[in-house]
Amino acid sequence: MATSLLRVSPPQELLRPLAVPERLLLGPGPSNVPSRIQAAGGRQLLGHMHPEVLQVMDEIKAGIQYAFQTQNRLTLAISGSGHCAMEAALFNLLEPGDTVLVAINGIWGQRAADIARRLGAKVYELLKPPGKYFTPRDIEQGVVQHKPSVLFITHGESSTGVLQPLEGLGELCHRHGCLLLVDAVASLGGAPIFMDQQEIDVLYSGSQKVLNAPPGSAPISFSERAREKLLRRKTKPPSFYLDMGWLANYWGCDGEPRRYHHTAPINSFFSLREGLAMLAELGLESSWERHQANCTQLCQGLLDLGLELFVKEEKARLPTITTVRVPEGYDWKDITAFLMDSHGMEVAGGLGPTVGKVLRIGLMGCNSTSGNVDRVLRALQDALNRCRRSRL
Repeated sequence: MATSLLRVSPPQELLRPLAVPERLLLGPGPSNVPSRIQAAGGRQLLGHMHPEVLQVMDEIKAGIQYAFQTQNRLTLAISGSGHCAMEAALFNLLEPGDTVLVAINGIWGQRAADIARRLGAKVYELLKPPGKYFTPRDIEQGVVQHKPSVLFITHGESSTGVLQPLEGLGELCHRHGCLLLVDAVASLGGAPIFMDQQEIDVLYSGSQKVLNAPPGSAPISFSERAREKLLRRKTKPPSFYLDMGWLANYWGCDGEPRRYHHTAPINSFFSLREGLAMLAELGLESSWERHQANCTQLCQGLLDLGLELFVKEEKARLPTITTVRVPEGYDWKDITAFLMDSHGMEVAGGLGPTVGKVLRIGLMGCNSTSGNVDRVLRALQDALNRCRRSRL
């Protein structure tokens, strides 16, 4: 019999029912998924070229245009996470030998620089310590010195909790013949951003933060300036999967009949559509106000517990992810493990340059509530009382 040739048995763990615990996700993402978005993602599949799916994609495009505050026709969702959108932006904007200036004050600038180097670009780094942001003067000095074709900067630096001011940066870049590329994965929907008014050339985000959809789809938009740069390329983008020419057609952005490019994650698109719909129903300004109010309440509560906020300037604090220094004498791993085990709650440690230095508390989308602020503060108080403290 053919089965006699089998040498690997069916894994016992797969013969048991799937078990997934219920947890309150108050880390830097993903955030909890509301029942409405869960239901959307659980709908029966349709084909990726069915007219009903193309209609959902059109609705997603309109939702992204609202969330980004843009009228760019080259607006769509990448089939992948925020990292995938970062690669799509850099793969399409840069060619070997192009000069890019990367503003680094946390892990996302570091990763953008890494990707750009892999593409063969000339990469220059503009550095700030974690917890700090860039001023227009910092940016102008870097742009004048290095004459890049693209400037990369992170709006919501989730590894450090910094919100980067963007006002005037687009105009500054354009005055020097440079395109402005902005990472808004952690900030979209939680802090004001105006793609067209702020003259941002490429903006991208992710589905799993404020939009409360599962990870796996990533909104992105290109200005006309950026689109023209794509059309002037001398070489094809190094990734077929992330080629914006193909993706623009599949998403109906080029006015041509849509052609098959890849099998899109249909159910992820259903979920993203509902996340964007919920943001539209609430309204951007209401969402921004809610995130700011709950962040302010959380920061005050952390100070009342005797903890130290990592970002000193209030205006520079990211409303979606708050960073607080690990209190002296405690191991951050003990605190996060206690919160998970005793309170069913995720709070994360640092990332990249903040590893071992901070705890990161996320309040995003449906998780950004006054009740969740009270809950995490009570849990942290419990952790401080019960976690073992060193004698240092």
